[in-house]
Amino acid sequence: METRLRASEHKAETMETRMRASEIKRAVIKKLKEKQEEQAEAVRAIGGGLNLTVSHVEELRREREERRVSFSASLVTSGSETFGPFSGPTTLIYRHVFTNTGNAYNPNTGVFTAPVRGVYYFAVFVFGHGHALTAVSLQKNEEHVVIATVTSHSHQPSHRVDTSNVASLLLEVGDVGYVNLCPKAWVYDSYNHLTTLSGHLLFPM
Repeated sequence: METRLRASEHKAETMETRMRASEIKRAVIKKLKEKQEEQAEAVRAIGGGLNLTVSHVEELRREREERRVSFSASLVTSGSETFGPFSGPTTLIYRHVFTNTGNAYNPNTGVFTAPVRGVYYFAVFVFGHGHALTAVSLQKNEEHVVIATVTSHSHQPSHRVDTSNVASLLLEVGDVGYVNLCPKAWVYDSYNHLTTLSGHLLFPM
């Protein structure tokens, strides 16, 4: 009986030891899971920060691209041509494009359309070749801004005149700028690109 009792006590102690070991194991596993969850949360937080950073960089890149607005063009691509005179104002189409960063200038219509709100600089140069009147008007939307004009008292083909004008304009998104040939006026251009229109964004607003 005593031997059986001791065997039973030993068996009970063994079971108790195993139970304690099992409890310790469960506690360790629980701690490990909690640690893993903390690490996973930290990774998610870092990932969200990276996504925010990438989004911010992309936004800055788009803003930088929008600020790159510049164009310059002349009336003819080759040869030479005289434009005018016409009875009314006529929009000049500058078909030979030197540069058109941002694609805001349309060489098919002669019209520049502001892609962003800002202050834009425009420069108009015109050339006359034996014409009584050489005159163009820089327009904002449908309003006259400045004129570049010169009158010649000589009608000889060899008599050449040139003039220019510039303006800085605040344009809203969608506002347009273009050049009208004034009524009864002429302008001349050749492969030397004497009559030009240029514009660029000075700074956004």
